[in-house]
Amino acid sequence: MRLTARLGARLGHVGAFVWSGWAGISGLALFAAVWQAGHEVYGNFILSAPAATVGAAATILTEADNLALIWDTVRRAAQGFVLAAAVGIVGGLGAGYSAATMRLVRPILTVLLGVPPIAWIVLAMIWFGGSDGTVITTVVVAATPLIFVSVAEGVMTRDRKLDDMATAFGAGPLARLTTLGLRHVLAFLFPALTVALGSAMKVAVMAELLANTGGIGGALAMARANLDVTMALAWVLVAVGGLIVLEYLLVHPVRAEFERWRNASRPWGVKR
Repeated sequence: MRLTARLGARLGHVGAFVWSGWAGISGLALFAAVWQAGHEVYGNFILSAPAATVGAAATILTEADNLALIWDTVRRAAQGFVLAAAVGIVGGLGAGYSAATMRLVRPILTVLLGVPPIAWIVLAMIWFGGSDGTVITTVVVAATPLIFVSVAEGVMTRDRKLDDMATAFGAGPLARLTTLGLRHVLAFLFPALTVALGSAMKVAVMAELLANTGGIGGALAMARANLDVTMALAWVLVAVGGLIVLEYLLVHPVRAEFERWRNASRPWGVKR
């Protein structure tokens, strides 16, 4: 009975999650309508029709060579994102609990955030050449500061009175971190992870295009050389689809698991 109840609860969470996607589909339909209006105004050479672009994207997904290119981009972006998340979370926790470390690291973060990704791509091309290291390094440098700052801010804004209360009840540092600190940090972490994942995908495609390392970026460079707007937009659509797949496979399942308590204040259907 207990296993059945757990399975029923899981299925309920999945159903609520799927049902809440109707709002997102409505937004995409509105975007497609604006896209179609732009196509009718400017013509096919400037902006191809949504239907033609979707058809080209479907054709891309049917070819094995193109699937290999997509996999290369998704793999590089995911590797860079995972490394950035690991470094940012560990470093942010350490800096958040140590004011001296935070004061020391803040100027370095300002420098890292101030350098545009294109500059890191150029440097990575010099260091690693046309290899995966160029793309992964650029993604790590671009995504780590955001995660680091978000985690550190989450730690610094925690309720210290709760820490004192837990200490009074005999909770050690590790217990306070896992039961109080991390739960508060998660509210800052998951939005940062979502933004960092989007940046990882965009930076990966840009690095591939400039470094000529294949992947979706290489396919976009080919479409640019052929002045093929439809194919270029189709590859952009595929890249966005890859980002959505990564986000809903890496970030949202973990977030839903850790933030089940939020569902108590949400109605069935569109989330507030």
